[in-house]
Amino acid sequence: MAGPDTLDEYREKRDFARTPEPPGGRAAASRPIFVIQKHRATTLHYDFRLEADGVLKSWAVPKGPSANPKEKRLAVPTEDHPLDYADFEGVIPEGSYGAGTVLAWDRGTYRNLTEKEGREIGVAEAVRRGHVSFWLEGEKVRGGYALTRFRTGKGEAWLLVKMDDAEADPDRNPVVAEPRSVISGRTLEEIAEGE
Repeated sequence: MAGPDTLDEYREKRDFARTPEPPGGRAAASRPIFVIQKHRATTLHYDFRLEADGVLKSWAVPKGPSANPKEKRLAVPTEDHPLDYADFEGVIPEGSYGAGTVLAWDRGTYRNLTEKEGREIGVAEAVRRGHVSFWLEGEKVRGGYALTRFRTGKGEAWLLVKMDDAEADPDRNPVVAEPRSVISGRTLEEIAEGE
């Protein structure tokens, strides 16, 4: 389970009297979840989140996930988010951290594939070590992916890469072809106008 301080950074950045974002409290499901949220803030990006130790480990992916194993996508780590953030979509008001519109672009469950010398490495430990492999069972994105840290320190950065498996498709661009929310069916513009 998550320690008592894992969501402190997330909560310190937000005023829950102003933002509709959840403060946390959802319990873990029987199978770990992932969510990819399309987020128009200062720039448009995709927030990739994997459940581990009772929180959502999170990375901002500027171009979103690819179905092409030859494409490497930059992934910049962000603070852990609560599990109930997986259901969030809406408008974060101006003057709030992350101000902009959030859409649940894809979600589902995943399986950890990270191993070393034939032994499974837990996702939280794999993230600490700088490499995690997993199989996504999403509505838009499926198959094996890996996140690998290539820079540490203040400018920490990772790469998100699709594995070359039966779900790989170099000709498919899900980010462009499937822009709508998997929860509401709305676009970012429709969510922004509905708030």
